[in-house]
Amino acid sequence: MEFNDTTVLITGAGRGIGRALTEEFLRRGVRRVYAGMRAPLPHADPRVVPLALDVTDEEQIRAAAARVDALDVLVNNAGVFEPDDLTGRAALERHLAVNLFGPWAVTGAFEPHLVAAGGTVVTNVSLMALAPLPVTPAYSLSKAAALSLTQSQRALLAGRGVRVHAVLTGPTDTDMTRDLPIPKATPESVAAAILDAVERGEEEIFPDPMSHRLESGWRDGVAKVLERQNTAA
Repeated sequence: MEFNDTTVLITGAGRGIGRALTEEFLRRGVRRVYAGMRAPLPHADPRVVPLALDVTDEEQIRAAAARVDALDVLVNNAGVFEPDDLTGRAALERHLAVNLFGPWAVTGAFEPHLVAAGGTVVTNVSLMALAPLPVTPAYSLSKAAALSLTQSQRALLAGRGVRVHAVLTGPTDTDMTRDLPIPKATPESVAAAILDAVERGEEEIFPDPMSHRLESGWRDGVAKVLERQNTAA
């Protein structure tokens, strides 16, 4: 697909990869970007429409869906990343609320718009969906569930003309991961790589140097083989 003259909604658009995606979509000539944020901020470009959208708030999700007339691309980008050790339920519930039930609820609310447009869903999952990071297993667990959700939505929405992409992002220099002492990609490079891969029709997207090293193994691996078999069954 191409993004010229399309309408896009991005959750978690206020910072990090979400903000970089907003700028990248603008560079590619979109007609409008609905920038979903818990605390909406103005933008200098009139094509950007700030939208109050907390992905854990059902009323805000319904209000946002009612406000948007049409939608070509939904980017589920909002996420939470907090340290934990799985000793308490609260941290797990926070991660699941945002990282799993958030994209589930938002995609469901905007599904009629996406079906009408023959649109696209892009969910920013995480490389940690494939293997946990010990400092935040609740995050990894929630992202593994989000990957399974994305694969399920892909199968269920394909017959209705909607394409679904999972972004397996590696370490990126955002507020969430700034304190981690590891090499990180820039949000701008990740955003550009995501949109390039969507344009190429890649179902799973590996948008940074660390994730890219695993790309060939994923495409020929058992998980992807099983997904194709289950979809064809």
